[in-house]
Amino acid sequence: MLQQIRPAVVMIVCMTILTGLAYPLAMTGIAQAIFPHQANGSLIERDGKVIGSALIGQNFAAANYFHGRPSATTETDPNDASKTVPAPYNAANSSGSNLGPTSKALLDRVTGDADKLRAENPGTPVPVDLVTTSASGLDPDISPAAALFQVPRVAKARNLPENKVRQLVLDHVTGRLAGLIGEPHVNVLELNLALDAPDH
Repeated sequence: MLQQIRPAVVMIVCMTILTGLAYPLAMTGIAQAIFPHQANGSLIERDGKVIGSALIGQNFAAANYFHGRPSATTETDPNDASKTVPAPYNAANSSGSNLGPTSKALLDRVTGDADKLRAENPGTPVPVDLVTTSASGLDPDISPAAALFQVPRVAKARNLPENKVRQLVLDHVTGRLAGLIGEPHVNVLELNLALDAPDH
């Protein structure tokens, strides 16, 4: 019996050290050496202060900023711990709405959002990512079409020529990885930071 237990215990200890300590430390060291920006959360700084991450969306609601996708994340209701309240882009509670395609609440929300967007930019088709939430609720990117759709509102709010704001959007489009993987997208935080740059 002891002859069978001892090798099992030794194997557990060895595998714990190897997979629980050595491997994670090695991967962390390699990531810090080769990709330090990504390994540390792809943080974005302005004036020496961290203002966000390129990987996590933020809730921009003012007319003079580009808006991201709707977010269905929530937080505990401060008045009733058994309930939740909307908290867009709550990175501590990544989640989707979990509402199905026949949900009246989902249909009402999407219809209401689409109506507001149509009023903002009449005659232009509403890009689907401006009315649908992502599975995580934290998507930092929108499609180029969604960013271009918002150009008239942002330009008007900032008293800028539309062609200048449109060019800013086009300058911030990230293409497919290696020309093949993913879809072209625009990081909303980076685009809004560019809008706030002194030359705009």
